[in-house]
Amino acid sequence: MLFSTYELKSLTLKNRIVMSPMCQYTAKDGFANDWHLVHLGSRAVGGAAVILQEATAVSPEGRITPNDLGLWQDEHISKLQQITTFIEEQGAVPGIQLAHAGRKASTSAQKDQKGKFLKPAEGGWPIVAPSAIPQRPDSEIPRVLDKKGIEKIITDFSTATQRAVKAGYKILEIHAAHGYLLHEFLSPLSNLRTDEYGGNFENRIRLLTEVVDAVRKVWPPELPLWVRISATDWANEGWDWSQSVRLANVLYERGIDVLDVSSGGLIHTAPIPVNYGYQLPFASQIKKESSIKIATVGLITDAVQAETILVNGNADLIVMGRELLRDPYFPLHASQKLQASIPWPLPYKDVEP
Repeated sequence: MLFSTYELKSLTLKNRIVMSPMCQYTAKDGFANDWHLVHLGSRAVGGAAVILQEATAVSPEGRITPNDLGLWQDEHISKLQQITTFIEEQGAVPGIQLAHAGRKASTSAQKDQKGKFLKPAEGGWPIVAPSAIPQRPDSEIPRVLDKKGIEKIITDFSTATQRAVKAGYKILEIHAAHGYLLHEFLSPLSNLRTDEYGGNFENRIRLLTEVVDAVRKVWPPELPLWVRISATDWANEGWDWSQSVRLANVLYERGIDVLDVSSGGLIHTAPIPVNYGYQLPFASQIKKESSIKIATVGLITDAVQAETILVNGNADLIVMGRELLRDPYFPLHASQKLQASIPWPLPYKDVEP
C-alpha cells in the first residue's frame, strides 16, 4: 500500500509518502534561495509523492525567526515558482504550509540560542497571541490580539494563499499545531479570552474556522486543502484528542480534505513520550471517529512500519520528517525492501539495483 497511488481531489499521488514541512532557517527577508530548491528538490528526486514546504509565514511578524520563509509580498513568488516547477518535473506534488508563529515568533535561529526571544534591537519584533501569556516564564509577554488584529490575520492567510496559487503549489496546509498562533487559540491553556474567540470549544476554534473559510474562497476547489493540528497538548486541562475528533468533523464539513495529525508544542515542559510512531494512536482514533482523510507523522522511520500503518487502516498518508533528512532517497530504498516496483530517475538508471 505504501507504493499504491492515491486520489486526492484532482491529484493522483504516486505513493503515500509525504515529506513533512521542516523549517530550514536559511531564508532572508522571507525569500527562498538555492538551499530550498536543492533541499526540497532532492526529496522529489528521491521518490516522495508530496513535498510539503516548511512553515511559510503569512506576514513578517508571523515568522518564528528572521530566517523563515515568507509569502507576504509578490516578490517572494518568483523563486518559489522555480522550486514548484522542479518538484513537478520529478513527478511529485508541491505543497506549502502557511503559518503564523504567534507568541513563538521573533526568536533566534542560532542553534546555541534556539528559542531565545529577540528584542527589536536584536532583529526581533513585537509578538501577538490570544492572551497575554508568555511561551515560557522568561519569554516576552505577547500583545493580545484585538478584533482588528484578528481580521488582519485572516486577511494575511487569504492573500498568502493567492500568492501560493501563483507560485504553483498544488496542496496547501494551514498550520494549526505546535504551539503557534492558531493552536494558541485552540487550547484553553493559552487562550483565556472572554469574547467570541475564547471560552467554550466553539469559540476557541473560531479563528481557525474563519481562516479555513477565507482560504477556501481563494484556493482552487479542485486542489486539496489540509490542516495540521496537535492532537494533544500533553498537559492537563489542555487541548486533547477528544477535542481533536470534534474539530476533525467540523473541518471536514468546511471542506478540509486531509488532517495532518501531530502533537505538542504549546507547553515547553510537557512530558512527551517520544518514541517510534508515538503519535499514531491519535491519528488512528481520529480516523475511526471522523470521515476526514488522515495523515500521520512522528518517528516513522521504516518501510515495514509505514506499510503496516496503512494496511491496518490507521491512516491514509505517511508524513516523514527526520528520516527524509537522513535519506532523501528513502522511497527508492523502501520500495526495494517492500519489493515494490517504482521508476528511478532516468539519470540514475545505471545504478538502480
